[in-house]
Amino acid sequence: MAAVYRIPALPTVNDILRMYNIRASKKLSQNFIMDPRLLNRMVKKMGNIEGKHIVEVGPGPGGITRSILGQGAMSCTVIEKDKRFLDSLEHLNRTCGHRLDIHLGDVLHFNMENLFPDNVRKAWDGDVPDLRVIGNLPFNVSTPLLIKWIAAISEQRNIFSYGRVPLLLTFQHEVAHRIIAPPTDPERSRLSVICQNYARCEYEFMIPSGAFVPEPQVQVGFVSIKPLVEPYITLPFPLVNKVVSTVFQGKKKIVLNSVSQLFPRKMGNLLGNRMLDMAQINPKQRPFNLRMEEFNKLCHAYNHILQKNPSFSSYVRNVSFDPNEDLVYSPPATEEKMIESNGSEKQKPSADLDLKTN
Repeated sequence: MAAVYRIPALPTVNDILRMYNIRASKKLSQNFIMDPRLLNRMVKKMGNIEGKHIVEVGPGPGGITRSILGQGAMSCTVIEKDKRFLDSLEHLNRTCGHRLDIHLGDVLHFNMENLFPDNVRKAWDGDVPDLRVIGNLPFNVSTPLLIKWIAAISEQRNIFSYGRVPLLLTFQHEVAHRIIAPPTDPERSRLSVICQNYARCEYEFMIPSGAFVPEPQVQVGFVSIKPLVEPYITLPFPLVNKVVSTVFQGKKKIVLNSVSQLFPRKMGNLLGNRMLDMAQINPKQRPFNLRMEEFNKLCHAYNHILQKNPSFSSYVRNVSFDPNEDLVYSPPATEEKMIESNGSEKQKPSADLDLKTN
């Protein structure tokens, strides 16, 4: 049984907010959890953390932080953007034996590659390192941050330079649902496929809106994200990202209409049909019904076409700038330029395009 580390009596989270005259910032989308039982439940989802290193994103007044330290973490590294909380975090650090490492910064641009000693690192296909990440994320950064971290998983960089570091993060319930949505679920989206390609994602539990101060207008999901040893689709992240994002541009349309947008309009239907033929996918399928194996075939089919027609790699049509799904790729080339690079307006794609998959 894990030991419980008692921290000397401290003001409650509510007292901290009152003592330092701090109110949640709407600009930073702050919502604080007050109930210590709920905070302990969240931290326990990391398993036994005694002797482990923990990174907490956005600690705020330190509610989750206290539970992490109380459950025996060797160290807790916090990354906080709001300098108003520095005094209360420093106070907590003094009472816990200086096991708290405080960093002021924006986690969206924070590189964690050198936060811990090299002996914490594990081989990607080895054991999970003694390192965890947890955070009650502001709603306005949760999805962009998740996508940045998924890209980092694909390249084994940032915090994932230490190995397959598990994440436990809060999201709006609707976003949490999309992260874990399986094939045939109408909520399945590009976020679902991108996340599930690189990690095992589980909805741990729902946090009612009333548990937060101020109370948000939505329920909140607590999601675990555990990197896979090998993704379903082993191609580079930008290519996978581009294909999946384009397919879900028209999530309720037939898949032919979506994949055709990967190519200039005058070539869209021809190459879209060829791509689906290579992947052995019914052109009338809906994107949210596609399984991971089918997305794997789609990405490899697209990659095969690019090898024969490299100029298509920079073409993007109808890019979404939805901040809730920050999946942005290379800027589009004009269709006229694409057609010129392939010879002439009437020229067809490379004649030696092999339509069969190996």
